[in-house]
Amino acid sequence: MLKPDYDLLPALSGEDTTKDFFQELVNILLSYVCKSFRRSSKVLDFHHPHQLREGLEGFSLELPDQPENLEQLLVDCRDTLKYGVKTGHPRFFNQLSSGLDVIGLAGEWLTSTANTNMFTYEVSPVFILMEEVLLRKMQEIVGWSEEEGDGVFCPGGTMSNLYSVLLARYHFFPEVKTKGMTALPRLILFTSAHSHYSVKKSAAVLGIGSENVVVVKCNDRGKMIPAELESSIITAKDQGCVPFYVNATAGTTVYGAFDPLNAIADICESHGLWLHVDAAWGGGLLMSNLHRVKLQGIERAWSVTWNPHKMMGAPLQCSAILVKKRGLLKDCNQMCAEYLFQTDKHYDTSYDTGDKTIQCGRHVDVFKLWLMWKAKGSEGFGSQVNKCLENAEHLFDKLNQRPDFELVFKSKPEHSNVCFWYIPPSLRNMPPGPERNRRLHEVAPKIKAKMMEQGMAMIGYQPLGDKVNFFRCVFSNPATQTEDVDYLLEEIASLGHDICIRIETDL
Repeated sequence: MLKPDYDLLPALSGEDTTKDFFQELVNILLSYVCKSFRRSSKVLDFHHPHQLREGLEGFSLELPDQPENLEQLLVDCRDTLKYGVKTGHPRFFNQLSSGLDVIGLAGEWLTSTANTNMFTYEVSPVFILMEEVLLRKMQEIVGWSEEEGDGVFCPGGTMSNLYSVLLARYHFFPEVKTKGMTALPRLILFTSAHSHYSVKKSAAVLGIGSENVVVVKCNDRGKMIPAELESSIITAKDQGCVPFYVNATAGTTVYGAFDPLNAIADICESHGLWLHVDAAWGGGLLMSNLHRVKLQGIERAWSVTWNPHKMMGAPLQCSAILVKKRGLLKDCNQMCAEYLFQTDKHYDTSYDTGDKTIQCGRHVDVFKLWLMWKAKGSEGFGSQVNKCLENAEHLFDKLNQRPDFELVFKSKPEHSNVCFWYIPPSLRNMPPGPERNRRLHEVAPKIKAKMMEQGMAMIGYQPLGDKVNFFRCVFSNPATQTEDVDYLLEEIASLGHDICIRIETDL
């Protein structure tokens, strides 16, 4: 019988109880990790929100007034994992971040054990230096010189993109730091129609306004059209506005498209605009000698977002904003809080990096990536990326061979995104038009719902522009094999056949 919480360390004589508790917890975690890789296990045990709120088999989310014993806490840990989603499962295709890297997981455990903060060298000496090493390595891979480059790890790609807009605005209008937006002209920024919504969100958060984000047209493959960008910039200037920033995307969220970076960089240089490359999803391809050519021109960016928690498989969260101009982060964000950033410390205070961020407290996101890099080497990451894109090409080839599926676009995937429709028998010979679209729009959500109820696989869907709901399969999990890809197609076809028979009967 495990003793109550108050018998754990730091209680006197609490060492044995703490060891027993942790041993039981490690057993639960190891069981979950092993089960995550078994194809016979479910990806999820789905329940509706009201069911989880009301409690299942003794699992209650309510908070007690009196302490519960350690056995109950272990049961709660087990149930929390039981009713969650195994994002490391080989048949989880739902998000851009998936997989369960054992070394990365070990790094996350150590990080939580250290429980320190990334604002000063005095409380986080090793992690501060690790961040510097990682950022320097990533800047080198992007293609910047040793004299260039700064950066910081952020809580997700949205925050990294926000930093890029913040820095661009400060670079051109440093007075904004003290005088605010009232001292500035009407600023305009540009991003593609297929870019991440965080660009508009950044404009809203920073007081620029989402209406001052110009959405640039893309071609059928989801790439920004450079001529449209140039035309939009000229139009904004003619209207008396001040263009200052362009976001190019290297690996769009849905299509996995790569904007033509060199052509966009030429336009930015011509007009004197800040070029940011959102490579949150596509940055991992820089690790691959085979695929890094798709990001040709990224070295010309003024800032880059790169999320190692996506294609590189680091546990969430792990995102970096890389900035070409050294010192800009500090100039933009420094507030010189005297209780943290004293200038008369006995060590080199340039390593007190917290004042160049917009946060005070900052989680350690670097150790897990550093440990993974030590375990895999750059070549190991490259092989991992190559395998994910091979899986995408396998799925593309399979879809091309089947009459019950239709690709959203016919060209081979650039990234690991593959977009497609399941076409039920009644729609296969129906001519294109509103009625076909209306009925096809219902198919993916119904298949997804049934798939989640059964729990053996998981894939996302969405509409985009004039295209009705379609499936988007993405590969970032190195545990996924071609057999899992084949299973997914058969599962969709089986569920779709049964569901669509019922739909057609209702009609």
